[in-house]
Amino acid sequence: MFNFLVHEKIPLFAEVDVLVVGAGSAGCCAALAAAEGTRHRVLLMERYAFAGGTSTQMLDTFYGFFTPGDQPRKVVGGIPDRVVDRLDAADAIFLRPNTYGAGTGVNYNPERLKLVWDEMLAEAGVRVLLHTTLIDVEMFGGAIHGAVIWTKRGVFRIAAKCFIDASGDADLCHLAGLPYEKAGEIDPAQTLTTTFRMSNVDLAAYEKAGGKKMLMERMGEAVDKGTHPLPRKAGSLHKMNAQGCVSTVAVRVTDVDATNFEQLTAAEIEGRRQAFIYERFFRECVPGFADSNIIGFSHQIGVRETRRVYGEYRLTRNDCLGVARFDDSVLLCGAPIEDHRSAPDGKSEETIWGYIPNGNAYDVPYRTLVPRGRDEIWAIGRCFSATHEAHASCRSMAQTMAMGQAAGLAAALSLDENTGARGVPISKLQGRLRDLGAVLEMPEQVAETAADSWSKNR
Repeated sequence: MFNFLVHEKIPLFAEVDVLVVGAGSAGCCAALAAAEGTRHRVLLMERYAFAGGTSTQMLDTFYGFFTPGDQPRKVVGGIPDRVVDRLDAADAIFLRPNTYGAGTGVNYNPERLKLVWDEMLAEAGVRVLLHTTLIDVEMFGGAIHGAVIWTKRGVFRIAAKCFIDASGDADLCHLAGLPYEKAGEIDPAQTLTTTFRMSNVDLAAYEKAGGKKMLMERMGEAVDKGTHPLPRKAGSLHKMNAQGCVSTVAVRVTDVDATNFEQLTAAEIEGRRQAFIYERFFRECVPGFADSNIIGFSHQIGVRETRRVYGEYRLTRNDCLGVARFDDSVLLCGAPIEDHRSAPDGKSEETIWGYIPNGNAYDVPYRTLVPRGRDEIWAIGRCFSATHEAHASCRSMAQTMAMGQAAGLAAALSLDENTGARGVPISKLQGRLRDLGAVLEMPEQVAETAADSWSKNR
């Protein structure tokens, strides 16, 4: 980081109340919440050409809205509901079960979602800067006072009263010197995945041949017999909102520090190489895929974890599996621990699952969103404060959207109350969350299906 006096020579681009870095699902919801019913000036910056992050770059399903099991409960609401409602109004969603029992997913058209994010942010009065890269922070008196950005027009400063780091990699916190745990330092880092889409799939033939069960068996046979050098024995594919198309989570790239641009470059190349190995396997071994081919990759390789900021509290495995309750709860999570890592033999993937008991959901405390000892910044999304295993549960997009919703409201409340992040009155924050439609207590009502639960709660 540079000092304040050096940065005075850099042109000031804007002065705002709330600066959100990263327009993923967490950052978008944070910006929307911060602007909700307020006059606060909110600016959302993003290095890519569109908002959505993982939700539009590499995936097409929201997980975490529902608890797993035969009696689903809907545990996320508010702004995330509005997003899905917009998609539903455009006939761009359907509900589907998860391959490994992680709960009902909300499948959507990611291209439509890009437009939905655009529309909602514009309607809320959020100023959006795309093609904008964070390169430094402006520090004064031990606190962040501004961000330095790079654009095609040159380098500029953005001054703000408070900041929300939704960058995924905790870039803002890193540049400001805040402490964090880096994936791989204590526990093995989760693997990376290039998602890809295939067209011209005969889904009826695929299902008639056995569907997912048949696919798992044939993947295992291909690995065991060495007929196709697949990187894992387990993976998944599902139909998309586009007719005759499927999306996959199958590629597995290991031992990568995704904050190292050289390693990330090699991972991108390896991910594409593996994808075409899968294409050949699908065409040769899986009924319904003989005439299919790859039509697109994720915009970048999917990264599950990098930097996890040390917050006022760290969510733990015991909190998740013990169904912890906290006085400062701001969201619920019922998603299982889904820890993707390399197996000891190095040839197949060992995904370690840990399910929340009895289809329940645990509380996520506000303190996990507040970096330790700081009052001007919140860290949300996959860089929030959690241990490796707790993070592997609470990184579902419905939860990251709920984190954004909570942080955005907290930032606005801190400005209203003239207090720092640590001094935000929790009861008022929880009240605003409930007014917005957030779910803070485990619902008693059990619906027959997730679809019923959705329609009754939105």
